[in-house]
Amino acid sequence: MNQIQQEARDQIALITGTSSGFGLLTAVRLAGLGYQVVACMRDLQRKDELLRQADAAGVTKRIHLVTMDVTRSDSIEAAVSTVTGRFGAIDVLVNNAGFAVGGFTEEVSMEEWRRQMDTNFFGLVELTKAVLPVMRGQREGCIINISSVSGLFGFPGYAPYAASKFAVEGFSESLRQELLPFGIRVILVEPGSFRTPIWGKGMESIRTSDASPYKKQLEQVLSYSRRTAETAPDPAQVAELIGRLVRKRSPKLRYPVGKGIHSLIIGKILLPWKILERFIAKSLAGMK
Repeated sequence: MNQIQQEARDQIALITGTSSGFGLLTAVRLAGLGYQVVACMRDLQRKDELLRQADAAGVTKRIHLVTMDVTRSDSIEAAVSTVTGRFGAIDVLVNNAGFAVGGFTEEVSMEEWRRQMDTNFFGLVELTKAVLPVMRGQREGCIINISSVSGLFGFPGYAPYAASKFAVEGFSESLRQELLPFGIRVILVEPGSFRTPIWGKGMESIRTSDASPYKKQLEQVLSYSRRTAETAPDPAQVAELIGRLVRKRSPKLRYPVGKGIHSLIIGKILLPWKILERFIAKSLAGMK
């Protein structure tokens, strides 16, 4: 039996955004669990950290690098074709690729709004659509969409990011019901703040001027975001959670994870919105 046939007997996991953060850690985690992991990233020149951690974990042979830009249809089609051609199956899809646009709504260009939605939402939808025929043919599969606490609660200064993640939430609710008859599980993982590059990059992208009517609010948001990032927990928690979820036969739809996220969810359910607004405003005003 040749090597490709042997590999095709293993469970195949396709993960996007694996050059850093949750995607990188999830790739290493699933490889450690015995999956053949197709690690997708837009630029393969950013593969070094993934390969370093894979080597340290002894799973390099289970990591297969593939170029994929989720904002390009031809890139998605080529990547999925490569995976199915080599392995003949896709058992797990982890839609992780994404980034955060920061800034107050009036000051964020429409180009940035569209770029945010193209990557975080439309790219996720298009890749999912490309994988679905494979999973339907297998009569089983697991799709994990990486959402965010920002998909549950919109914070000032990150409206584009929140909008993209709220969209992922609604899409996943509908998709889960559509795919239940085919044995395909759809799961939302909703991380709070973790020590990943996404928030630092999001904050760096924010641009304003001294004349901005939002200058004071923006400074408060940036200060709060930096403080939160400094005390954020280890993102390995999210990869470990995903490692457990891919093996569940009857998972729930939502899995919030992270410090304080459960209290926030309960607060949004039980408290009047005006009280939540005052709480957020007070928290931001306390940042220096």
